[in-house]
Amino acid sequence: MRITFLMIMGVERPSGRRYFQIARGLAAMGHQVRLLALHPDLASCPRRRYAQDGVEVWYVGQMHARKSGSVPERFGPLALLRVLAGATLGMVWGVICSPADVYHLGKPQPVNGLAALAAVRLLRRRPFYVDCDDDEVRGNRLTAGWQRAVFAFWQALLPRLAAGVTANTAHLAAEATRAGARHVVVVPNGVELERFAPPPEAVRAALRDSLGLRGRRVVAYAGTLALQNHPVDLLVEAFAEVAAAVPEAALLLVGGGEDLPALRELARRRGLGDRVYLTGQLPHEAVGAFLALADLSVDPVRDDQVARARSPLKLFESMALGVPVVTGAVGDRPAILAEGAAGVLVQPGDPAALAVAIISLLRDEPRRLALAAAGRAHARHYDWQRLAHIWATVYDRRREI
Repeated sequence: MRITFLMIMGVERPSGRRYFQIARGLAAMGHQVRLLALHPDLASCPRRRYAQDGVEVWYVGQMHARKSGSVPERFGPLALLRVLAGATLGMVWGVICSPADVYHLGKPQPVNGLAALAAVRLLRRRPFYVDCDDDEVRGNRLTAGWQRAVFAFWQALLPRLAAGVTANTAHLAAEATRAGARHVVVVPNGVELERFAPPPEAVRAALRDSLGLRGRRVVAYAGTLALQNHPVDLLVEAFAEVAAAVPEAALLLVGGGEDLPALRELARRRGLGDRVYLTGQLPHEAVGAFLALADLSVDPVRDDQVARARSPLKLFESMALGVPVVTGAVGDRPAILAEGAAGVLVQPGDPAALAVAIISLLRDEPRRLALAAAGRAHARHYDWQRLAHIWATVYDRRREI
């Protein structure tokens, strides 16, 4: 079967990694898979078409923001309009050049939604499928009411028009069903087990020394530093209490994002400037080595729609590395962590609760090691190859449509 994905991000982005890994799994099953994607910095893109692990990747336009360093660059209104128009036309052109049995939208958003209606439905006269992996209205930094209205329109419309919907959480699956989706399959995020294995101790020791972390008890966060949908400020506030109780503790923030400067300033104001280490944006291939330095990792969340809609990659990657996770009991997180058997669940949105859990785990080595072992075992349930087989079941009703 020929399958074409319509993605509004690059394969380097967190959601893009979801689609690339699923595509790899589908290719391993014998399908021909092409990703039509938007690049985070198209002007500097070295390869606009390439094949990797049996998957074709075509970059057909620029993402809505230029993301070439640790802090993304936003376009002005007119420049953004040109970028979005070019991206939509590029996506339409990509569909025209990509005859397929199945077209699957990565996120229900305006650019790929317009391309699906114009090129897939009208020109190709084919049905399309939609993947929901986020709350597109609340999870994006939309500053104007009209922007929120536009995103809400497409988020509600596309699952209703789709032949089937994949969703990464039970919350989004229920939302899609309430919106009128006909066939919904839950496919959580996962982990590439062969890549996220603990590196040799010599490698970890060298990296620890290069960062000045020798002798430190490391608390890590790996992900996007954007407070709109990743409240890392809760972790910095909690770490102020951890630092007072555990003198050798250090906080390692792995990743970039638009609020990196604000978080650096918050750490300075809390007197943590020499205890908080920010790596900036890293290639995803390097993230595992940095995360493996940690005694534990933290996924700070509030109890809101954004958190309920998320299936955080950082949980699966931490478990695979044997790094115990502390997070809020929101959405699918309890199930992902085997109801607390493979991680620590706390009251969401509460820095004090985070601090208590972190301090307790740093002081309880037997429990930390038990959670690490349980996490590694539980991560095997979320291997991307296994999840690709679940994903493919959404196409089982294709001949009935």
